[in-house]
Amino acid sequence: MADVSHRSGDIAAHPDVSEMRDRYARVLGGRGIVGVDGLLLLAGLYAAISPWTVHFAPTSPQLAQNNLIMGIAVAVLALCLTMAPDRMQGMSMACAAIGVWLIVSPWVVTRHPDTGAMWNNIITGAVICLLGLAAAGMMMRNKRES
Repeated sequence: MADVSHRSGDIAAHPDVSEMRDRYARVLGGRGIVGVDGLLLLAGLYAAISPWTVHFAPTSPQLAQNNLIMGIAVAVLALCLTMAPDRMQGMSMACAAIGVWLIVSPWVVTRHPDTGAMWNNIITGAVICLLGLAAAGMMMRNKRES
């Protein structure tokens, strides 16, 4: 077995030290984006299950289907934004558009939504829209800095 007790903790002489520092700085710079994407994932999952938690699925089945599909779409987009942020950076604006759709969908999908469904979609859509805009802004800022 090799004796490694003589090694010091200093890696300044390592040939790839500058590349490792750059990569470490990129990872630390992108931590906020991952946090926003995680919140976006949770908001999408809530939008998907909200018809059953707020109990408007039996009275508005079309709105329940709409929320399920849009919530799953937001959750999948957020997961993709977290896993491949360089390739998916333009899709955060799609999350903002889905948030706007969730806000107006109670009146488009059903003519007379009940109060619980209406406020649920307004709040959930606003949160998703704001998180999508925040993710897009952070990605643009990070892209401009690098």
